[in-house]
Amino acid sequence: MQQIIRPRRLRRTPSLRKLVRETRVSEESLIWPIFIREGENIYEEIPTLPGQYHYSPDQVYRAIERCLETGVSKVILFGLPKEKDEIGSGAWAENGVVQQGIRAIKEKYPDFYVVTDVCMCEYTSHGHCGILCDHDVDNDKTLEVLAKTALSHAQAGADMVAPSDMMDGRVEAIRDILDENGFENIPIMSYAAKYASFFYGPFRDAAGSAPSFGDRRSYQMDWHNGREAMRECELDLEEGADILMIKPALSYLDLIYQARERFDVPVAAYSVSGEYAMVKASAAAGLIDEYGVMCESAISIYRAGADILITYFAPELAQAIRKGDIG
Repeated sequence: MQQIIRPRRLRRTPSLRKLVRETRVSEESLIWPIFIREGENIYEEIPTLPGQYHYSPDQVYRAIERCLETGVSKVILFGLPKEKDEIGSGAWAENGVVQQGIRAIKEKYPDFYVVTDVCMCEYTSHGHCGILCDHDVDNDKTLEVLAKTALSHAQAGADMVAPSDMMDGRVEAIRDILDENGFENIPIMSYAAKYASFFYGPFRDAAGSAPSFGDRRSYQMDWHNGREAMRECELDLEEGADILMIKPALSYLDLIYQARERFDVPVAAYSVSGEYAMVKASAAAGLIDEYGVMCESAISIYRAGADILITYFAPELAQAIRKGDIG
């Protein structure tokens, strides 16, 4: 039998496989989450996230140097304040922990790109993402403090802000206050479809942000719903979002794909702490090849349509791209 069509022809050698790859990625598309803890001389590994660290503002240079060594050019900052209160006032304090971290980075590395997470859960004594009215988060009261927080980050030198709270109308509130204060060129990367996921456990330990009562299902999305995610994305774009994010990534590849097909803006995906921790734990138990699973998982996210990947594996993935293993 004469076989004219042989797909295996294009798989014969590494050089040929790289030539015909459909999904190509760049280290420029990676963002590394890092945790800034208020204090001094803090450089401590996070038990629930092996290989990730808490940095005090005076030690955050360690994270940036690792970025520069491996090829990562962007980070997203999360803050752990010493003190919390009912309204999370440390989130927008001029000398808050994230604001200190931004200034420390920009003082030494002025061209390094800094994104900031805008939320209240790390700063409130109750651990919820906004201002409480009894045991409910008051959406509209929360908008004011989110906007003040985003503005304080921009004033400290942040290059982009990323609201993760899932309050209705928060993108518009942030866009308005940024524009009114001369920060019209600061982009907003919206956590547009953020689900009430069980994959966040290690992060909540790392960031000290677990709610002290109840859960976040009244504002984060129900993981049964996909069409609702597209509505959330559409609303955020109408309010002025520049980039849409889907979070988590691996269990929501279908939504990354839908967002990519439907909206002509950059789409980001956040490969969250639970995804990272599962790979680390499985590798430590000798069950998987950590490097291979890391690369394969990342490619699945890009193949689904992500333009930007926020991941705790960013330094390792950047090196893999440089080596040509997934580039």
